[in-house]
Amino acid sequence: MIKSKICDILGIRYPIFQGGMAWIADAALAAAVSQAGGLGLIAGMNMNGEQLRAEIRKCRALTDKPFGVNVMLMSPYAAEVAQVVIEEKVPVVTTGAGNPLPLMKQWLEAGVKVIPVVSSVALAQMVAKRGATAVIAEGGESGGHIGEMNTMPLVPQVVDGVDIPVIAAGGIADGRGMAAAFMLGAEGIQMGTRFLVAKECNIHENYKQKVIKAGDTGTVVNGRRVGHPARALKNPFTRKFAEIEKNTAMTDEEITEFGAGALRRAAKEGDLENGSFLCGEIAGLVKREQTCREIIEEIVSQTEDILKCAHTRCE
Repeated sequence: MIKSKICDILGIRYPIFQGGMAWIADAALAAAVSQAGGLGLIAGMNMNGEQLRAEIRKCRALTDKPFGVNVMLMSPYAAEVAQVVIEEKVPVVTTGAGNPLPLMKQWLEAGVKVIPVVSSVALAQMVAKRGATAVIAEGGESGGHIGEMNTMPLVPQVVDGVDIPVIAAGGIADGRGMAAAFMLGAEGIQMGTRFLVAKECNIHENYKQKVIKAGDTGTVVNGRRVGHPARALKNPFTRKFAEIEKNTAMTDEEITEFGAGALRRAAKEGDLENGSFLCGEIAGLVKREQTCREIIEEIVSQTEDILKCAHTRCE
């Protein structure tokens, strides 16, 4: 059975994390992933403290397995949701889109395991020195906000740079990706795009169909000019975004305002024209809707078969 150190640390069956996707990763999705043996995550990005508290309690009503909360540090509610995590005794927190150090001390003192998303060795070393349980090394192939490095070079360098478990993320959607992550030294994987089409994922059907129909060149990165690059499926919104980024008459504030609310329009309204359908480059491998349990068990089975046969490929 596929198992690693992170499974024992977190009390999960399989070393598979579900990405904490804003407007997408709710209690239903997180609970389904955790019930299937992975680590489900509730996205705190789009919620204030009381909204998050309600989702945490809803998740607890759906599963008795470990789950966590993803805190997006750029959220105006970050400090508020950080406190709710402590009050509700959430066992695990992952963080993204910023430096988690200002919040880590209070979490660690409360016994919360902190697993930041990192896009560089330097950030991984910084949070490891401050007590992080593990790190998620996320390459630029992933959907949503991204760093500059890709998964293949990033993961082994982070593994060599820290003495805590490393979770690989970005461009992983099947057993081949998970097996590759293990070969790079990772203790597990995180996936977002594959779970977009989970039956328990409550996004608009238009979003799911765009992912299923996407090809290998179906995504684009917008937002580099304003310092918040994000990968999404190509559509009229991303084309307009690219145009205004080239327009020197537009201020950074105007460009940022243009993108405000676009993910909600995609996830909740299915707005094909004005929505931002955040998605990773691996979407071309995601071809059908499945339950979270089917997704996880399929990937684990594929990984086991690949690793068993790995030595024969070199003969």
